[in-house]
Amino acid sequence: MIGKHIEALLMENQENFLIPADNVATVLYNHPLEHALLVLSKVGYAKIPVLDSEDHLVGLISLANIIDKMMGLTGFDIGILEGLTVADVMEVNVPSITYKEELEDMLHLLVNNSFLPVVDEEKVFHGIVTRKEILKSVNHLVHELEKRYEMTPKEKPIKEKLIS
Repeated sequence: MIGKHIEALLMENQENFLIPADNVATVLYNHPLEHALLVLSKVGYAKIPVLDSEDHLVGLISLANIIDKMMGLTGFDIGILEGLTVADVMEVNVPSITYKEELEDMLHLLVNNSFLPVVDEEKVFHGIVTRKEILKSVNHLVHELEKRYEMTPKEKPIKEKLIS
């Protein structure tokens, strides 16, 4: 459980946590796989959300997914991509969060994910929360905590216990 003072400091930057859907590169599940490769190459991200025609989150697609599909017995074969769609290689059942998500749950999910898609109850995509934005808040926390609060250890730090 995150302490209330720590959480308050972390949440001071919460208006910047969400990158709105309009500012996030996405592809549709029925787009040609070559299109997804082009989008991923141009935007410079390794992974992006995959949506359906009604903006529901249906998965994620990464350069690694596409490259893995292109691997043949003798090397890369871009011809393999012809006729395939994003749905043929995308990751499904990916972690996502809602606006109601607890900060602690977001932090746990961001350990293994560089971003989390934000969806509503109907899985409509609203944007992403990135590890980068959360780390900016952590940076803010470590620089502000002792400026704002009197810190008194409850017991000797572990390092001092080991030395004495």
